[in-house]
Amino acid sequence: MHSSFLHQRFEARFSDGNTAGSKEAEVEVTNGALSIHVSGGESFVWPLQQLGTAEPLSAHAVDALVTCPITPGATLFVPGPRFARALAEAAPQLNASAARWQTARPWILTTLGVVAIGILVWLAALSPARFVASLLPQEARQTMGRQVVASLTAKRRVCETTDGKAALDHLAKRLTSTLSSGSGFSIVVIDWGLVNAFATPGENIVLTRGLLEKATSSDEVAGVLAHEMGHGIELHPETGLIRAMGLSAAAELMMGGSGGTLSNLGILLIQMSYSRDAENQADDHALEILRNAGISSKGIANFFERMMKKPGGKSSSNLTSILSTHPGTTERLAKILQHGGYPTTPALEPNEWQALKSICQQ
Repeated sequence: MHSSFLHQRFEARFSDGNTAGSKEAEVEVTNGALSIHVSGGESFVWPLQQLGTAEPLSAHAVDALVTCPITPGATLFVPGPRFARALAEAAPQLNASAARWQTARPWILTTLGVVAIGILVWLAALSPARFVASLLPQEARQTMGRQVVASLTAKRRVCETTDGKAALDHLAKRLTSTLSSGSGFSIVVIDWGLVNAFATPGENIVLTRGLLEKATSSDEVAGVLAHEMGHGIELHPETGLIRAMGLSAAAELMMGGSGGTLSNLGILLIQMSYSRDAENQADDHALEILRNAGISSKGIANFFERMMKKPGGKSSSNLTSILSTHPGTTERLAKILQHGGYPTTPALEPNEWQALKSICQQ
């Protein structure tokens, strides 16, 4: 600060905050502190870096109302523009530009944080929707999964014969026995002629009667289920639904909500089509799951290959189901067929397979 202001005394009024009145005082700006001499003999020393003012000290300030946490409740009023300019120079945090920075600082830091998160997402090769999906607590994922299942079963019967359910539980346990802790998929069969299976959020899978009818072996169903588990492990259902619903609905889920915004999740799910990368990720998980379970990977390849063709070799025009939501390619099928060379047993015993296949026939 300008040396002419150092040790120069200014008239002021000092209030201790405990009484209604104020006292005459003199104040001087020293190196690093504000020295206050109150009429009657009291003196205070307030460090400049700890000072605060009622309003930022601009170049046109005509007075200053100063406070300091060292003397709680006390205020110092100094009239005159010369002191205000001297104090603004000696304590830069009190000037108007510093105040603007303090106001803008949280917004700037927030913006930088968002940018940093975006960069991390980009560096990690994650989509924003995938990143948000990874932040969803398990409870939110389960809420979303229940909404999907409720939407899909609103007008369709859940198939659940005693023997059929026992066979399905046996198959699910065999497939998930080597998955990491916390991966406990729940599978429900619905009475629907659509040939499809859906991984839903919260480690749930919906299997249709139509798929069971088209499958020729328990290995085929096991392969489809392992593939859906792969989608679930990679959070593909959550990611796709968040992308379709928007981040506002995702925020509602993260807050534990389940309002009208989420009422048509089943419809959204069956309309989704996964990317080739997502399908390859699900395939990789499926192949690992099948190998660990000792189930042949040829079942899923045979199923998809058969679904792609009508008798006579022409492409089916009626497959609005599993091929539209799980697009197959020659490369994917070749990779699955080449993945062998390990001991296998049928996914289910013949009687179990028949029980599962007829689970909707009550």
